[in-house]
Amino acid sequence: MARPTLIVYCGLPGVGKSVASAYTASNLPAERYRSDEVRKQLFPDPEYTSAETQATYDELLERARADLEAGSNVVLDATFRTTRLRERAATLADDAGADVVFTRVTCDADVVETRLEERTNSVSDADLRVYNLVKESFEPLERDHVVIDNSGSLEETYRQIDRSLLPLQRQ
Repeated sequence: MARPTLIVYCGLPGVGKSVASAYTASNLPAERYRSDEVRKQLFPDPEYTSAETQATYDELLERARADLEAGSNVVLDATFRTTRLRERAATLADDAGADVVFTRVTCDADVVETRLEERTNSVSDADLRVYNLVKESFEPLERDHVVIDNSGSLEETYRQIDRSLLPLQRQ
């Protein structure tokens, strides 16, 4: 039996992690967990404190652990802005006997600005101010990873995912 895979989507708010992770999860197939949804489940009116963020990532990773241990693929969708959080995800995958793939979603800043201004009905509360704050504190991703540039059309983004991530399950 093939080992399950944990795909960790990381990147700044508004770059398109959720669109990319949804496509990936539906095509692998995999369970998908979004930090925005988990946070709102834990904290219906979040204040985005450090304690809330810690609890959100703890729960996100715990949900992933259960599915990986059951043999399911998992896609995580969160900023994962610190090396420490990324290391926790890598350790989780190792402990669960799963492979791990880190995927950084990027997007031109002007495209992000337009998308954030036009965003409606999103579980995410991130706006341009949050984008800029996270941009200042996002630690370099210093491990092997896939880069998906979501600056263009959805079709272009999907083609990148098809080439880079979906073949992982066909090996």
